[in-house]
Amino acid sequence: MKAKRGFIMKMTTWKRTTLFITILSVIAIIAVGCNTPKKEEASTNALERIKSEGKIVIGMMGTYPPYNFLNEKKEVDGFDADMAREIAKRMGIQAEIVTGEFSGLIEGLQKTKFDALISQVTITDDRKKTIDFSAPYIKNAVNVVVKADNNTIKSVEDFKGKKIGVGLGTNDEKYLREQVLPKVGDFEIATYNDVITSLMDLNTGRIDATINNVFALKPIVDKNNLKIKAVGEPIKEDVAGVAIKKGQPELLEAINKAFDEMKKDGTYAAIHKKWFDVEPTL
Repeated sequence: MKAKRGFIMKMTTWKRTTLFITILSVIAIIAVGCNTPKKEEASTNALERIKSEGKIVIGMMGTYPPYNFLNEKKEVDGFDADMAREIAKRMGIQAEIVTGEFSGLIEGLQKTKFDALISQVTITDDRKKTIDFSAPYIKNAVNVVVKADNNTIKSVEDFKGKKIGVGLGTNDEKYLREQVLPKVGDFEIATYNDVITSLMDLNTGRIDATINNVFALKPIVDKNNLKIKAVGEPIKEDVAGVAIKKGQPELLEAINKAFDEMKKDGTYAAIHKKWFDVEPTL
């Protein structure tokens, strides 16, 4: 009787152990299944998605003539806009341009609000840590800009004790804070969400100077009859590229291929000369 009871207990223990092992196995299979990418997700990439949708969403300021601005028809126009549409055309898709403040463009790119940025995003080592860039598509010279009757500020060395305007979140702001401020000494930095407002404030004396791309000055000065001027030699030269999220090599390759074709057949030079009246220096 005792032997039979012991046998039954052993059988019960064995069944419990088997059931426990089975449950663990099922849980493991479910976990593996949950972590396995779906076939569709594994086989698609940003470029394939964009081509299937027939459009690429481009982030752009829309307030930075002649690079990007709203024309009389309230359409996004300018050098960046022409570049965006031509690159998209050569990729076999349409460019959908969405405007926003520069300070929010990179964040919007990271959150997939945009597929790419074509808005004078300067290529820097810091930015390359978080986003990828195409080959440079423009080189820009940056100058000190003051009121036309100002003869005391001729370079960044004269900024001490002054109020200097600059675009919020731009590479120029970073340059002022990290390179000029420690070298020159204390001066106040006023940040702006668009170039027009900073130049209007300069014209009325709310700020003493700004630093800006010389290509961006003429259309704003002419349109608003501003009494300002660029002084001295360029303080730096920057290059801008098309910015995209990291981990999208196929999309980056397609953008670079389109741009390379534009350079080879003269389309890029024609767009550059249309907006700046000079040949590109890249």
